[in-house]
Amino acid sequence: MATRKLKRAGVSDEMCEQLKRHHVESCGDLLSLTAVEVMTAAGLSFRRASELLRSVSAAVAPPVTTALELRRRHSCFPTSLPALDTLLRGGLPRGSLTELAGPSGCGKTQMCLMLSVLATLPESEGGLDGGVIYIDTEAAFSAQRLVEIACSRFPDRFSCKERVRQMAGRVHLFRELTCRNVLNRLDRLEEDIISTGARLLILDSVASVVRKEFDTTLPGNLMHRSDMLGHEASALKYLAHQFNIPVVLTNQVTTHVGGQGPEGNPGFVTAALGNTWSHSVNTRLIVQYADSRRRQILIAKSPVAPFAVLNYTVEKQGICMDGEDPREASYEGTDPGLQPIRVQTEFNCNLTKPMDLTGQTLQ
Repeated sequence: MATRKLKRAGVSDEMCEQLKRHHVESCGDLLSLTAVEVMTAAGLSFRRASELLRSVSAAVAPPVTTALELRRRHSCFPTSLPALDTLLRGGLPRGSLTELAGPSGCGKTQMCLMLSVLATLPESEGGLDGGVIYIDTEAAFSAQRLVEIACSRFPDRFSCKERVRQMAGRVHLFRELTCRNVLNRLDRLEEDIISTGARLLILDSVASVVRKEFDTTLPGNLMHRSDMLGHEASALKYLAHQFNIPVVLTNQVTTHVGGQGPEGNPGFVTAALGNTWSHSVNTRLIVQYADSRRRQILIAKSPVAPFAVLNYTVEKQGICMDGEDPREASYEGTDPGLQPIRVQTEFNCNLTKPMDLTGQTLQ
């Protein structure tokens, strides 16, 4: 990747300092120069300057691999939801992008917080035994909720306050509220992943800042938005592949007008950012409303799993599946970029009788 620091490409500290004086800090900066320009900046002979360019170019070029090597490297991050993990053949795949798309209130951030807790657990307990980098673009991250999920889902492990502190200390939050800040963060995230020992990267959400800053009805904005999303997807895929970590993104919904929607409706709700973005993610999980309490998770796109629907609820301990038998899932789907999503259009309220946290009327 062109934004990789020269030191990560095997360039000596002394040479890095020499090049930095000429504002050459990344591999992209160096490779944009000619051999003559490198001679001047680095104080090298033409032959040595050419060798430096070749070595840096080889360091950032994607390595050739075989299907056998990929099969040996393949591993997953269990979600602690057996039905979902079974369908995904182990959990969220490492080295690729997994998207959670759905309307507000379906538990996308709750899932991200739960995965953050899981990633800090030892591998013997189904975790990744590492840190988490959590990029929050909606100011929705809650440290209190993170701790609540940890203590409720794993009461034995987190009965000790010291373990809770250790877990929370391994979740590194970056709050980026503009497109430029998100891109800048991704471009320099390599060093953060190494320094924090991160084993999971979360971007919550990819759509928030994009939709606020780009009005696609204005001329040229759609092209600029596509370029920005392409850059973002490229950076995320590089990080996922380079460090062999799962990358989880959340996405919002939009109304698709045209064509034939469910039940003959001319318009329907689908994942935001368009069909082109849907091809950028490797796995797409859609969350939607089933009723006022229950939600559904759809495996809309996966290289290993069929289309499937599973019911779940959002509880104190995070995401809880209704039943753990994946054979209960129904299999029917459509283009992942145009998969209709069910949203909540009304809520049944009873203002005369108190209700508990599960939505049951108290007697």
